[in-house]
Amino acid sequence: MALKTFAFEIGSEEIPAFDLADATEQMKVLVPKLLDDAGIVHGEVEIYTSPRRQIFVAHDIAEVTDEKVEKFRGPSKKIAFNEDGTPSKALEGFARSKGVAVEDLVLEGEGDKANYCATVVTPSVNVIDLLGDICLKTINGIKWPKSCNWGSTREVYSRPVRWLCAMFGTDVVDVEWANLKSSNTTIGHRFLNPGPHVVPSADDLISVVRSASVIPVQEERRQIILDGIKKIEEETGYTARIPEKTLVEVTNLGEFPTPMVGTFDEEFLKVPEEIIVDAMLMHQRYFPLYQANGKLSNKFVIVSNGNPENEAIIVDGNERVVAARLYDAKFFYDEDLKQPLENNVEKLEEVIYQEKLGTIKAKNDRNVILATYIACQAELSEEEKTDAVRAAYLAKADLPSQAVIEFTSVQGIMGSYYAAASGENEHVALAIKEHYCPRFAGDDVPQEIVGKVVALADKLDTVCGLIAVGERPTGSKDPFGVRRAALGCVAIMQAGLDIDLLPAIDNALKYLKEQGIEFDVDAAKESIVDFFGDRASQLSKAAGCEQETIDAVMASGVQEPIVIISRACDLQKAREEMKDDFEDLSVAFSRAHSLSDMQLGTDLEESLFGDNERVFVDAIEKTKAEIAGLIKTDYFAALKCLASLRGPVDAFFDSTMIMDKDEAIKNNRVKILNNFIECFAGIADFGKFSK
Repeated sequence: MALKTFAFEIGSEEIPAFDLADATEQMKVLVPKLLDDAGIVHGEVEIYTSPRRQIFVAHDIAEVTDEKVEKFRGPSKKIAFNEDGTPSKALEGFARSKGVAVEDLVLEGEGDKANYCATVVTPSVNVIDLLGDICLKTINGIKWPKSCNWGSTREVYSRPVRWLCAMFGTDVVDVEWANLKSSNTTIGHRFLNPGPHVVPSADDLISVVRSASVIPVQEERRQIILDGIKKIEEETGYTARIPEKTLVEVTNLGEFPTPMVGTFDEEFLKVPEEIIVDAMLMHQRYFPLYQANGKLSNKFVIVSNGNPENEAIIVDGNERVVAARLYDAKFFYDEDLKQPLENNVEKLEEVIYQEKLGTIKAKNDRNVILATYIACQAELSEEEKTDAVRAAYLAKADLPSQAVIEFTSVQGIMGSYYAAASGENEHVALAIKEHYCPRFAGDDVPQEIVGKVVALADKLDTVCGLIAVGERPTGSKDPFGVRRAALGCVAIMQAGLDIDLLPAIDNALKYLKEQGIEFDVDAAKESIVDFFGDRASQLSKAAGCEQETIDAVMASGVQEPIVIISRACDLQKAREEMKDDFEDLSVAFSRAHSLSDMQLGTDLEESLFGDNERVFVDAIEKTKAEIAGLIKTDYFAALKCLASLRGPVDAFFDSTMIMDKDEAIKNNRVKILNNFIECFAGIADFGKFSK
């Protein structure tokens, strides 16, 4: 029997670029699963997508399914019937679940091992009768961030669906959805070759789509764009900036991409580069071109979805759009420069930060006080303290500026330009620019200590303020970026800002209270410390630490996130490098813990010591003294000292009966174990390692 191809196309209005990229990945899993669940044997399944279509093509499908005979084992003979000889509920339920009558069940096996079995025959069916359901489940199975419905029906999709093409070989698969009926036609490129176009067979769908000026493969469109940009770079001698996010978006904005070069007036290069780049990348999805010396040129790459033959018209239209945007940018920038940056600070009173936390001005005031505290704790020089406080005061002052209102992604950056123009020194200007850093995982932290102080103050106030008023993130939702802010705090401290976080949290909460914000201070601090502990745990795991290692460190009572991460990494390293010692030590700890009784205390009666007890106690006292001098300065060395107890504790347990008949001796030996356990205090809970 000949094998056929099954193809299905959902034609819609333009799907948002990032949603389409996600849907493409979903379909790679969804479609094969739907075919498998329906019992349809198939070959390769190919996924094709573009902004106006989502397609799958499944190869090597037979016209009819194979007849399937399945045997199922049911209840045993001894529970199949009641005492009166009637079928038990178990037997009736089994028969019903398999769609057979009780009398059709067959007893198989001998004696008590015999079971009633059902034979279920699934007859062969015409595959084309199953395919319509596969199409409907594909439409309904794609999960979109947002969906809409249209017309008089209640079906939903990311964007209105305009056509359905469903083919099995040369036959049309009947599909009806949202008042649409499937056919053997597709629609081409919106401008270049709209159609409709007849699809002779499922095998021809992709070639027909391609002939209609559509590139239906995401990776192919991406490569066309990259190749076109490379050619432009070779021709101009410039280098394009191609952020991955913008590239993904542009790849899924058009069905027939063509890179072209546009130009804007060099006069606009007097505007800060970041505004120009923001206007091109964020607003227009153009790629800026840079000169060999790294400076921005007045040329940019357009990715057109139009007819390449009309390049001059397309470029001219895009240049007009860019000129308008850059004219606005230059106007706003020039207007903002007419007054000192400091004049904007009071305007922050007009901008709400968060309903319960008040205005940006209130947050700015807290940032200044917190930055002052952090600068003192970090023992900055007087000059650095002055710069940190000044930068914190001006850090948000660019938010009311016209340029930032129009180009929001350059907040902080514009503040640094305005600060420099207002006569602020370079350290203050740089701190203003970088105080939002790190913006995401892996982003750079501020370069200078002044910027680190301001950034930490801003982020710590964010975390403390939002958690204090009940906005701690739950699940995947984090609308205020609290997790990002907490991770930023940790990254800044790891980068060399040497302060203790817990006292800083106390001060942040104190400043919130002084502004009249209502919350339970103790509950807020507990939640904030726990939140930072969670972040430290995640970062430790990302650094290669096992969960039980992290748990052991955190169970010791340490709460400073930097200390948690550092100790977890050291303990993980020690467990790997001194594996046998630490495995035996954890077993000994667990055994000692089960026999210990801290109510007895740790004071020992030396007159009751035997030789082995004396050796063990000496080892404990030596280790305690060494650990006390190392735990805060060299945790890994402290762990090595702890590992040295492996031999003495093994010898003690091998030679000593803890539960001696003499009560005084027994209690003294238990106290020795209490002392042994105290060696671990503040280091790690080795009980977390016991299996």
